[in-house]
Amino acid sequence: MEVEGVPIPQYEILAKHFNPKPNAARDWARLAKQAGQKYMVMTTKHHEGFCNFDTKLTDYCAPKQAAGRDLVREFVDAARAEGLRVGFYYSLMDWHHPDGARCATDEAARQRFVAYTHGLIRELLTNYGKIDVLWYDVDWPLTPEQWESQKMNDMVFQLQPDIIVNNRNGLPGDFSTPEQEIRAADKGRAWETCMTLNDSWGYHKADDNWKTPKTIVNNLITCARGGGNYLLNIGPKPDGSIPQESIEILQAVGMWTSKNGAAIYGTERNDFEWHVYANFTQRGHTAYAHVTNWPGDTPAEQWLTFYQPPSVISLGGWRTKVKSVRLLVGDKPLTFTQDDLSLRITGLPPTARDEPATVIAIECDGEPALSHEYVRKTRPRFKVGVS
Repeated sequence: MEVEGVPIPQYEILAKHFNPKPNAARDWARLAKQAGQKYMVMTTKHHEGFCNFDTKLTDYCAPKQAAGRDLVREFVDAARAEGLRVGFYYSLMDWHHPDGARCATDEAARQRFVAYTHGLIRELLTNYGKIDVLWYDVDWPLTPEQWESQKMNDMVFQLQPDIIVNNRNGLPGDFSTPEQEIRAADKGRAWETCMTLNDSWGYHKADDNWKTPKTIVNNLITCARGGGNYLLNIGPKPDGSIPQESIEILQAVGMWTSKNGAAIYGTERNDFEWHVYANFTQRGHTAYAHVTNWPGDTPAEQWLTFYQPPSVISLGGWRTKVKSVRLLVGDKPLTFTQDDLSLRITGLPPTARDEPATVIAIECDGEPALSHEYVRKTRPRFKVGVS
């Protein structure tokens, strides 16, 4: 609507045809639960101004257009039926409202538009029971003072005392929201990466650049490693159904999370360095090595003599004494040796036990730590000035 310069009357015609199948959200929630998700966030209003919920403040909403019903209500009921926490995305920016742009230069328009915005948020947080997350987006074109963002948040917390809000109404909120990248916030600060499953935030049938299950799982591990969450966007088709590609990817991810959830859920932020074999999560004194590049997958005859044999995983720079090592799935103990420079894990199966990542649990006698720098300083490859 914005990039193409579509006139509002022309765009409004779509609302007279938008009528997804009843209770499509039930399929969304089942798929989310199957994939291992713990919460869902629905777009209640995006930048184009159409409200997917019942509101007394505008007729530009699903119940008063072709759908004839409250789509947010269907979403809330579906998520709760699957035991998932409920979140609402709400875009402050509005291309449809007549004051949505001129509010930046017209004080009367600003007051009208801010009252409208606060009113919609009040409805959302009053009419659907307990809501767990409010996900603001795009505070253009006003400042936090002009949005009356503190007053906005005060209202939200009065209506929903246990809710958390993000940082996109101009205030810090409860958590940060890096977009299309994984970037951990400062320690002590909650964060959540939001990312698309292909390239599009909405449904786009020509967009076939789908992330693989391996990419999704590794992104999830990386978020957990940094102490953050992973909000993965799905764009339903116009009838509310999920594209088959999305279903297949999430089902594959769900097969992995159903067996390896202990290495993801409730884990703690850690400072492990990158390693060629694995990504790491941690809980207490146990580190979980998510091995995405299984060494045994390379035929032995292709290994050069100075490489480790394919049946060994060597984690250079392991600094904490290890008590035990085991495969997470099946709880099979693995043999290991440890010296001052590395942890060597042997007795591995020739191929990966689990795709896209096989998890090895490493129990230590203290806080797990890995330092490549320690190896470099202790056993340098070159000594400058020494012949």
